[in-house]
Amino acid sequence: MSVSFIRRIASPKKAIAAAAVAAATTGMVLASAPAQAAAASASSAQTIAHKMIPDAAQYEAFNKIVSHESGWNVHATNSSSGAYGLVQALPGSKMASAGADWKHNPATQIKWGLDYMNSRYGSPVEAWNFWQTHHWY
Repeated sequence: MSVSFIRRIASPKKAIAAAAVAAATTGMVLASAPAQAAAASASSAQTIAHKMIPDAAQYEAFNKIVSHESGWNVHATNSSSGAYGLVQALPGSKMASAGADWKHNPATQIKWGLDYMNSRYGSPVEAWNFWQTHHWY
C-alpha cells in the first residue's frame, strides 16, 4: 500500500472523528443549557423579589421560604400535593388572583406569595417563623 492511499483513508476517518467530537461537545453544551437557564431564571426571580421586598429582613425570610419550597423554580410542582410555583401555592391556580400569567411569571408568583404571607402571618418574617416550627406555611 502506498502512503498516499493510507492518507486518503486516514483523512476521512479523522474528519469523522472530529465531527463526532464536535457533535458530542455540542450535545454536552446543549444538555447543560437547561440547567444554566434554570439558574439564570432563579437568579432573575430573586432579583425581582429583592426589588419587591426592599426590607432586608423581610426579603431574607421570603428567600428562605422560597428556597426551601421551590429552590426558586417558577415551575416547581409538588408531585404529591400539586402545589405549584415559587411559593408552592395549593392549588397553583390561586395565584391567578395576582395575574393571568401566574404559571410563568415570577413577579406574579412573588406578589401572590407576599400577599399570602402578609394576610395569613402578618409578614414574611412571621411566615418564616411558622415555617421553622412546622416545615410548611
